[in-house]
Amino acid sequence: MKRKLNPDWISAVQEIVGASPFIELLNMKIRHLDWGVARVEIELETKHLQPFGVVHGGVCATLIDATAFWAVATQIDQHQGLTTTEMKLNYLAPTERGRLIGYGSAIKTGKTLCLGEARVEDETGRLIAHGTAGFMRLSGFSLKSNSHLPEKYI
Repeated sequence: MKRKLNPDWISAVQEIVGASPFIELLNMKIRHLDWGVARVEIELETKHLQPFGVVHGGVCATLIDATAFWAVATQIDQHQGLTTTEMKLNYLAPTERGRLIGYGSAIKTGKTLCLGEARVEDETGRLIAHGTAGFMRLSGFSLKSNSHLPEKYI
């Protein structure tokens, strides 16, 4: 059953996640959330490069994990969280600069285990990486915030 996400919840999630130290370190931003889909972007800097001058594979892996995560997270109860149980990915092309754009979708949202997928493209639409990620639902495991999150669904 497709549900409508509350725009106030989306804004709160973007703000809370964006303020996380690891997310800030990577310049990662959640740009779009809707039922079963997510778009997450990273503005590349020299800090993302490995010694051979191309983006480190860990950056793409993190983007796949985060994008698939948020696509699945749109389909679970507000007072549940997720943790990654496994991830599989393929690196398809190197890149050096610009922006990486992760497009994620929920494949299956089960009672305990969930599966998402994501692709990473550069600004021109060239496919850089593709992967799947498995997640486990965790009750009582939610975003930490100093304020109450708005209702997730409207």
